[in-house]
Amino acid sequence: MSTSLSTRPPEDDRRPGELNFRELLRWVWRQVTSMRTALILLLLLALAAIPGSVIPQEGVDSLKTSNWQSDHPKLTPVYDRLGLFSVYDSPWFSAIYILLMISLVGCIVPRTFHYWRGIRAKPPAAPRNLDRLPDHASYETSEAPEVVIERARALLKRRRYRLSVSTGSTDAGADAVSAERGYLREVGNLVFHLSVLVVLVGFALGGMFGYKGGVILLVGDDYGFSNNLTQYDEFKPGSLFRADDMEPFSFRIDDFDVDWLLTGPRAGMARGFQSHITYQDSPDGAEKQYDLRVNHPLTIGNTDVFLIGHGYAPVITIKDNDGNVVGGGPTIFLPTSQSFQSIGVVKAPDAEPTQIGLEGEFYPTIAFSSQTGSYFSQLGKPLDPAISMLVYTGDLGMDDGASQSVYALDKSRTTMLTKKDGTPFRIDLREGESTKLPNGLGTVTFEGLERWNKIQISQTPGKWIALTGVVMALIGLLGSLFIRPRRVWVRVRRQGDGTLVEVAALDRSGGGDVSVVVDELVDTLQGKQHQREDES
Repeated sequence: MSTSLSTRPPEDDRRPGELNFRELLRWVWRQVTSMRTALILLLLLALAAIPGSVIPQEGVDSLKTSNWQSDHPKLTPVYDRLGLFSVYDSPWFSAIYILLMISLVGCIVPRTFHYWRGIRAKPPAAPRNLDRLPDHASYETSEAPEVVIERARALLKRRRYRLSVSTGSTDAGADAVSAERGYLREVGNLVFHLSVLVVLVGFALGGMFGYKGGVILLVGDDYGFSNNLTQYDEFKPGSLFRADDMEPFSFRIDDFDVDWLLTGPRAGMARGFQSHITYQDSPDGAEKQYDLRVNHPLTIGNTDVFLIGHGYAPVITIKDNDGNVVGGGPTIFLPTSQSFQSIGVVKAPDAEPTQIGLEGEFYPTIAFSSQTGSYFSQLGKPLDPAISMLVYTGDLGMDDGASQSVYALDKSRTTMLTKKDGTPFRIDLREGESTKLPNGLGTVTFEGLERWNKIQISQTPGKWIALTGVVMALIGLLGSLFIRPRRVWVRVRRQGDGTLVEVAALDRSGGGDVSVVVDELVDTLQGKQHQREDES
């Protein structure tokens, strides 16, 4: 009679190691929810965020993105296909984000129950051989075992140990006290891992329900901003954002102060700046004043208003031969250097007989370099402002109905004005100067200078949740680093006419010195500590 040693059901014809669908799902779930996978995904998320910091993002600065794309025509199609111009909205970044959250939930929930059971559990019973532990001591006394046990129990309780007393249960009637402290270290670990999930949830809520936008606003009473979609230069809404959630505020920039560095290696840079603004938190609300500075935003309801940059807007006027203004005004120039040397364009679509476009640079304090043979801006402070621009005539493409950037000039259907020798005709003007254009096109005047501020406006509903997660992470990390879990055992037994007392301690975190704990406990149980205090 033969018997089969296989426990596999007769109808199961799978090969050894082959998994069915249910077992495969269980295996996948265990892999995804392992701590190793969570750490790998966290590292991948950090690496995936690097392109968002290095490569210009369309939702943050569309102009900078378009300029980068123009300068890198070969890389642009590749980056665009990979979603590198909008990293945080790309499918691959979202996949890492969602997988990380699933992995963290799968890691944290089982460990929560495990830690909770560990916190409520009684300290383990004393090992059979306490003298085998690295830190132990023993002594003999004439006191009764129950007296020593009670003294040990009271002493450890005062030191906030969690206790468990066993009477005559092991070792031929030996009594023992088991004590444990530092179990909140496990809570610190749990809080730290939970905080990562809280931070991710906070960022997710902000990304889904919030928005971030930017606007460049001229300084002065004649200019203002109302918080609606049409007023923004750049706007990046969350996937679940609703325009009805926008705060109905408005503001204007009354004045702008800059503290310039005029000497030293950082000469020409702004040491500090602030905007004096007047705002209304509702259409019918009273006007209020606020000094807007970097890292000191104005908070209106759930919306934050940040000052993130500034620059110059030269007032350039283009007139025809009859003296009629056909274009110009305060024109925003964008800085290209720390000394605020800036680039910009001026368009005159109403000029006759042909449209006129100017493209060039602005120098707050113009200077000439003999080494390079070109002009540059020596300082950011406007001590000697000047402009240098090329002139284009023709169709500027503004009549096609398509939207155009105010910072770029469409030169595909224009002709650059040149001198008789074929060199480009360039307008070089200091503040207050004027020049005539050739071919009876009119005049260009550099009237003066105005300032602009770059304002970022954002609404992040989950920011307080994310901040709570960061605080939780700090608390959990401190608990994990500074709370040292340890166990202490005191065992007493009758030995001849006296009592043998054994004391041992164990540091569960590794590397901790608990010999001091053992020595103090022995001295206190013997009464030496009280004796020293009485003698002193």
